Amino acid sequence: VTTGQVLSLLLLFGLSNWVSAAIRYAIPEEARKGSAVGNVVADLALDLGRLPDRRLRVVSGGNKKYFGVDLTSGALLVNERIDREELCGALSPCVLSFEILMENPLELYSGTVEIQDINDNDPVFPSSQARLEISESVAAGARFPLESAQDPDVGVNSLQTYQLSANPHFALDVQTRVDGSKYAELVLEKELDREEQRELHLVLTALDGGSPPRSTHVQIHIDVVDANDNAPVFNQSTYKANIRENTPSGTLVAKISAYDLDDGPSGEVVYSFSSHTPAKVRELFALDSATGELRVKGQLDYEETKLYEIYLQAKDKGAVPGVAHCKVLVEVVDVNDNTPEVTVTSVYSPVPEDAAPGTVVALLSVTDLDSHDNGLVNCFIPSEIPFLLSSSLKNYYTLKTKAALDREKASEYNITITAKDSGSPPLSAVKTILVQVSDVNDNAPKASQDSYDVYVLENNMPGIPILNVSATDPDLGRNAHLSYTLFQGDPTMGHLFSINRENGTLYLLTSLDHEDQVEFSMMVQVQDGGSPPLATNVSVSVFVTDVNDNPPTVLYPQPNTTDTYTDVVPPGTPAGHMVTKVVAVDADAGYNAWISYTLSQATDPSLFSVGLHSGEIFTARQLREDDASQHTLVILLKDHGEPVLSASATVSISVAEMAKEVLTDLADVAPANDPRRHVTFYLILAVILVSAAFFITMLSVGIFKCYKWRQSKELYNSSRSTMYRTPGPFHHIDAVRGGFTPPNFYHQVYLTTDSRQSDLLCKKPFTSSPLGSRQSTMRNGEPGLYHQIVGTASRLPAPAEQAQPNPDWRFSQTQRPGTSG
Repeated sequence: VTTGQVLSLLLLFGLSNWVSAAIRYAIPEEARKGSAVGNVVADLALDLGRLPDRRLRVVSGGNKKYFGVDLTSGALLVNERIDREELCGALSPCVLSFEILMENPLELYSGTVEIQDINDNDPVFPSSQARLEISESVAAGARFPLESAQDPDVGVNSLQTYQLSANPHFALDVQTRVDGSKYAELVLEKELDREEQRELHLVLTALDGGSPPRSTHVQIHIDVVDANDNAPVFNQSTYKANIRENTPSGTLVAKISAYDLDDGPSGEVVYSFSSHTPAKVRELFALDSATGELRVKGQLDYEETKLYEIYLQAKDKGAVPGVAHCKVLVEVVDVNDNTPEVTVTSVYSPVPEDAAPGTVVALLSVTDLDSHDNGLVNCFIPSEIPFLLSSSLKNYYTLKTKAALDREKASEYNITITAKDSGSPPLSAVKTILVQVSDVNDNAPKASQDSYDVYVLENNMPGIPILNVSATDPDLGRNAHLSYTLFQGDPTMGHLFSINRENGTLYLLTSLDHEDQVEFSMMVQVQDGGSPPLATNVSVSVFVTDVNDNPPTVLYPQPNTTDTYTDVVPPGTPAGHMVTKVVAVDADAGYNAWISYTLSQATDPSLFSVGLHSGEIFTARQLREDDASQHTLVILLKDHGEPVLSASATVSISVAEMAKEVLTDLADVAPANDPRRHVTFYLILAVILVSAAFFITMLSVGIFKCYKWRQSKELYNSSRSTMYRTPGPFHHIDAVRGGFTPPNFYHQVYLTTDSRQSDLLCKKPFTSSPLGSRQSTMRNGEPGLYHQIVGTASRLPAPAEQAQPNPDWRFSQTQRPGTSG
């Protein structure tokens, strides 16, 4: 497989609101930093131009970030040195997982890179020399295990075979263990003879499968010793044991047993690890040389090694010790000893408070090194928070919103994620994620009052503050920054009032006058700084309260004029007679406008008095002949304000028999001709003429109505005397009219709704005159003639009989000549 070759196609599958895919690459270990793994943009069919805006990044577990993406080309690059033996050891294949995460919209692509082994390690023997003692009595075919070499490479680059230097006595048999590793045994092909050759020197070479292969060798020194009658023998060649990975140190794994038929020291057996047993195994297990008990020495780990193949040997204590070999297979049983691990891949914080339900907040990955149910992990969060966890890819979870957020209620959430496996007992891990909620302008400003009523004294100082409009906004930052604007329905309002945009203080720019305007209404808009901004309106009413700044104003008698108004009172006027009245007003309001009248000066104070609140001037006593003919009164008018304001009015009163005397007395002070007098004269004259015309018109109409009434009465009386020969009652015949159709064609009968008798008028044929009068119709009426009206149940009585009342009916009967009425 070449560098960057894609090993598998995309496995696309959709998630609820985000896309996920899996890709796989393979690269050799020790690739140079910056070398390309593959083009993820092309393989995932992404838009290269949008990568910077979508914040593409590579996320992988662990402390090292082995890969990155070149945003200009879309290539997945190597960021760190990758040593397969350091990462995975003997595990094969060695795979590094990564995730490609993009936003706007959120997309997650899962990928793996297989780290392929290169032949960068030589096989290594535990020691450079090996020594064996073999009895000359050993028969051909006997096997002697050799110490194995170790190669950290895997696959074809691992240890593949052994080679033995040429010799006449031994051959090499290479065998494979359960885990695939190779080990070698010497096989005796020709019996040894100590007298012929006391020792042999062989070379064992270990070779891997690389190209070119790497190798190492060890010197094997064989001592040929005298014969030993009996060698130890194991009661079975292979032992098997199962042990839990959390087994404490010292636990018995297995007990091997061998016997030797010799007596004495040659029959005593000593147990030990064979040269085939790796050093790692000797660190985990301990063997009692006397009893053959194999016990746990170190910490076993199922996730590291599931099966141990342990080679043991038994030797006797003879001069030429005999050796026997056996194998112990120890299977490690998995227990739930690894807690789940939660890794936060990405957190999108802060989250806008108007985020729709289902918005992804965080991506999580969960791992558990245990197997089967012990490695099956479920994650959950508290149910009372507005978030939920959903599984996306295998071992991946997305944290989403499940309800609307409100920053004003909760500005952040410490979300506790609990990962629990399915072991017995289950193990769990806890991870806490802080998710902050960012503010959105979703709250309009709220005023402390919907409306304000402000009372201001008139004649105020300009520029004074009269109100502070208070409002709050629960939002944050600019969304809570409030500005105040004054809405003025009247353009002139801007010259009177002003508001501070920052703090809502309302200022009065000019001095107000209660007598000019009592109330001002305006609207203050409070607006926040959000986008779009939200606002609320507050109504403000300013009432100008009165101050006693206007004295009473005299309307009568008019002050400060050249005209002199004199009231005349005849001599002998009794006490209590109202002579005149002082009329005054006060422009102020309320108590400030309440006027009281007092007599300040008078020609004769005992003669006149003034009403305290009415201003009416009365005679205090009866006028006598010796009283002065001219009186001048000064009336003092005071309001009830604070301070009290006052005015005065001068009234002239003349005591005289006739008005002529007063006019003579006042001739010298008569005012100049006033042009308004002519206007008044013409107005009075016009009123008189209009009234006279109206009276004459009404009189004429009345006379005309009387004339018409008398004429109709005479006609009525004459018709009663000629219509009937037999006297009888006749009531209210309203109208008898002639028709316009030819004679001898029909008769018409008219009866009034108020007729109390069945009186009948019969119209005879007449000439076709369109103006047949009542008089001719009545003269032609035949006495005693009556007709029966079709369609009624009542019959008209004979003229001589008294008819019964039958009100409210009228019929018209059409009949051809020759038929009865």
